[in-house]
Amino acid sequence: MADRRRGTRSPLSRLSREALLDVRLCDLGVRIEESPLEPRLERLGRELEAAGLSFRPYAWLSTDWFTPRGVTGFAIPFFLAHTRLAALERHHMLEVEGGKEAWCMKLLRHEAAHALDNAYRLSRRKSWREHFGRMSEPYRQSYVPQPGSRDYVDHLYNWYAQSHPMEDFAETFAVWLRPGNRWRTRYAGWPALRKLEYVDELMREIGRQRPPVRTRERTDSLPKLRMTLREYYRRKQYRYGMDGDDTAYDRGLSRLFADAGSGLHASTFLRKHRLRLRRRVARHTGQAQFVVDDVLRDWIARTRQLRLKLAASESETLQDAAVLLTVHTMRMVRIRHREYLR
Repeated sequence: MADRRRGTRSPLSRLSREALLDVRLCDLGVRIEESPLEPRLERLGRELEAAGLSFRPYAWLSTDWFTPRGVTGFAIPFFLAHTRLAALERHHMLEVEGGKEAWCMKLLRHEAAHALDNAYRLSRRKSWREHFGRMSEPYRQSYVPQPGSRDYVDHLYNWYAQSHPMEDFAETFAVWLRPGNRWRTRYAGWPALRKLEYVDELMREIGRQRPPVRTRERTDSLPKLRMTLREYYRRKQYRYGMDGDDTAYDRGLSRLFADAGSGLHASTFLRKHRLRLRRRVARHTGQAQFVVDDVLRDWIARTRQLRLKLAASESETLQDAAVLLTVHTMRMVRIRHREYLR
């Protein structure tokens, strides 16, 4: 199926977008082999070898990035295995998680850490708990990141290491594994350095040991998934969506804009600066652009209904809009976590 071999003759390349959305995931026919993922996984293997580790996780295609508990491999989202599917993902979600090689490698190192933890049962160790906490600690419905904290490494978006002890370990391992990363210098004076030094010591200990746990399980593998791409995106967008309360933003929007006057319509202003605001707030919050854009869509609709207009210059309003959009985006993230974990 790889376009690099079959070009436009690939069935996925021939289908229109609407026709493609009606294809079931199990019928996509994509695989890791001969896809852009194959050399990236090979690179991960070389990094593990260079780090002195004999462990190699296996990987399979599914709907998302995840490592099941107790499994020594991890899932990769299917859309990374074909350029046409990556384009469809970008169309629906505005970005492709792991689409760029550097981003993909960050995620591969992170998931490899979870698989390695399962293989060697590292989180059962007292020393592991002393550094990262208890694996049994429940994932919080939401967490408020502390960007200035030096207790955690900075790796994935939204200061993900702060979300749970398991993620703290995975992020620390990923930073440790990355070639050329001078973590001793980068984190000098940080409490997080103790975790990196612990991981370094732990990896030296288990490096060439045979892992006590070896699995071949592939949870929710692509050939088993019968939903269509249309249904997949309907569910995914709902998962990242808002709670439908149109009045939730009214107070903030009414303060940001005016309900009278001859200024530019707020909805027009928001459409004009939509891309700029979306990128700025996504970068600041660490959230996906789709998440931010979902809030902006609500803003545009609501300001139109309320007939709000600019009360100040565009440059002044743009700054204030970015601040309020950040607040509303993080509110939406808390709602998303609460609904997802019910």
